[in-house]
Amino acid sequence: MLPGLIVVGLAVFWILLSVKVLNEYERGVVFRLGKVLPQPKGPGLVIVAFPVDRMVRVSLRTVVLDVPPQDVITKDNVTVKVNAVVYFRVVDPLQAVIQVENFLYATSQEAQTTLRSILGQAHLDELLSERERLGEMLQAVIDQHTGPWGVKVTQVAVKAVDLPQEMQRAMAKQAESEREKRAKIIHASGELEASQQLTAAAHQLNTEPVSLHLRYLQTLVEIAAEKNSTVIFPVPIDWLKALMGGDGRKP
Repeated sequence: MLPGLIVVGLAVFWILLSVKVLNEYERGVVFRLGKVLPQPKGPGLVIVAFPVDRMVRVSLRTVVLDVPPQDVITKDNVTVKVNAVVYFRVVDPLQAVIQVENFLYATSQEAQTTLRSILGQAHLDELLSERERLGEMLQAVIDQHTGPWGVKVTQVAVKAVDLPQEMQRAMAKQAESEREKRAKIIHASGELEASQQLTAAAHQLNTEPVSLHLRYLQTLVEIAAEKNSTVIFPVPIDWLKALMGGDGRKP
């Protein structure tokens, strides 16, 4: 009776050690006597023959890796701190376990190295205005190196670019100068358009003398409508012409 209970107890103990439950997003890479099985197991209930088999769990979910700020010297010799985020996932659990000791750490180091290398080939203006294009370049290069590890990099985004205080002041002065330049150009364009309109109006009034009288009377009405102490002495325009000459010019 006692030996039977011992056997049953050992069998239950072996089953408890051998039965594994893998979630939907997990796969189990099984090593049998040191040799890896050709296909990973899971998800669900799997049997791992203890102590012959040893299983390594691998998650297939997308990992969001925050790359620490890196000191980057751009192509135009400006030192900036760049922070990025890398999105990747394991697509081949066998390669992720066999080819690299720790694929998370290896991907992190590869991202940091590639970030300094690729962004160091870009100018500061490109780094500030073309982040999407640079992110695509980073994604292609990192994915090329992590592909043999069974890791697929889906996206790399440049989060922040920290500029030195001197460069920020210089860029602020440049932006202010650009705004002043645009304001002066707009003001000059307005003056030119106003002068053209005044010239056209003068030609029109010169062709119709009566319109000049009407404009003169309209001006009197506008001045009289305001409650002020202005005293107006209307002088006929013909008298002014007579004083200056028949053609409106001084004799």
